Formats: sequence, C-alpha cells, structure tokens
Amino acid sequence: MKFYFYILLCAFLFIQCKSEEPIPVKPKVPVDMKANKPTLPAADLDYIMGKFDPSNHKDFVLIPRKYADREGLYLRKRALSSFIKMRDAAAERGIVMEIKSATRNFDYQKGIWERKYTGATKLSDGTNVATDIKETKDKCLKILEYSSMPSTSRHHWGTDIDINSFNNSYFESGEGKILYTWMLTHAADYGWCQPYTPHGPERPHGYFEEKWHWSYMPLSHTLTQQAEAEFKDEMISGFMGSEAATEIGVVSKYVLGINKQCR
Repeated sequence: MKFYFYILLCAFLFIQCKSEEPIPVKPKVPVDMKANKPTLPAADLDYIMGKFDPSNHKDFVLIPRKYADREGLYLRKRALSSFIKMRDAAAERGIVMEIKSATRNFDYQKGIWERKYTGATKLSDGTNVATDIKETKDKCLKILEYSSMPSTSRHHWGTDIDINSFNNSYFESGEGKILYTWMLTHAADYGWCQPYTPHGPERPHGYFEEKWHWSYMPLSHTLTQQAEAEFKDEMISGFMGSEAATEIGVVSKYVLGINKQCR
C-alpha cells in the first residue's frame, strides 16, 4: 500500500513541477522608430542609384499639390501616407508643413550637380565652383557640403523629403523653430528621422547639417543596409567630376555618413 502511495505522490509532485515551469514569453517590442523597420525585398542597384522613372514605378505616387509647394513631385506610397498623418497631426497644433523636394532620380540629380559644377548655379555661400576652385576633387567636396553626387542621393529612393525651407536659419527662430522642435519630438512616432545632423564624433563625415531633410525609416532602413552591402564608389559615373568619387570615398562618407539613429 505504501508503495502505491509513494508512486502517486511522486507523480503528483512531477506534474506540479512541470506546471510551474515558466512559459516562454515573446519579448515586448518597444514602440519607437527602430521597431518600425520591416525587412523589405531587396531593390536592384539601378533603383539604389536612382536610374528609373518614379512616374512609371508601381510603388510611387504623385504628391497632391496641397502637400507640396509645386506640382510634379513623387514619393513612395507608404512614405506619403505617413507624411500626411504627420502633417495633419502638426496642423492640429497650428504648425504648417510643406514638401519642397521629394524623389529625385539620377537625371534630376545630375542636372542639379552639373549646374553647380559648371558655375551655372552658385552655391549657397556664393561660391562659383567653376571659377573659384581648381582641382576636381576640391570642386566635388565643396558641392558635397549640401548636394549629392548623382547615384548617391537618398532622394533617389522616394523615402526622403525636404520640408518648408532649405536654410537651417529658418528652423532656428519663429515658426521654423516651432516646426523643428515638434519634429524632434514627434517625427519618430510616424517613422521619420533626420539623417544629416551636425558633424561630431558620431557623425564625422557626410553632408553638413540639414534640418529640413527627413527620411522615412520603415523603407529607407532596408535601402541603407543594401547600399552598405552592395554599393561601391566604382559604380558612380556618368556626370562631371564622377572620377573623384573613389578618392573621396563617397559611399562610406556620404551615403552612409548619416545620423546613427537613421541606420
């Protein structure tokens, strides 16, 4: 009788121990910008380098005039949807947000670059690159303070926008400062990040600070990773000064020289 009692007791204790084992719990994902980065299918390198027409691409949409300062701008559909939500939330606080630039493909960027390279367009500080600077590398470095070489702009991807003004000073006082402060606080809630923050120990290279430039992370994160893995300086060609890309290290210093929170 005692033998059966001990058998039953052991069985009972075994079941109790098993029932008290901790149940595996999936870690809770924080609700922040980094949590909103789904893995996307890889894009081809022509896409990464902006060698396509956004008006004929299934993932792009024409931005309605009410959200931009002019007709004819395109953006990835998901990025525009998020922008509209963010813009409407800001509007509830009396903040005006308008897209001044969105998708720029290779040809569009080439036009910007070569107008500056030839001196047809002077830089924001008044520099005429064609007459004021002699060496090709130095010409390119000067333009690269604020403008991308064709093939290397995040604007190729349809994930990045410029808002309200192309001058940092606008965002340092008045309504511009109110907008920028709101963006720093709330943009991440909608998936947006400022890639070009001030230079410093964590971002020693790349374009100068651009308070107007914002990137839609749920899409741009994957494209940045792909650029890091597959894009090489030797692939950059087809415009004035492109031969300096390898010497400068444009991919590592400019394409990837962004705010770490936007990686």
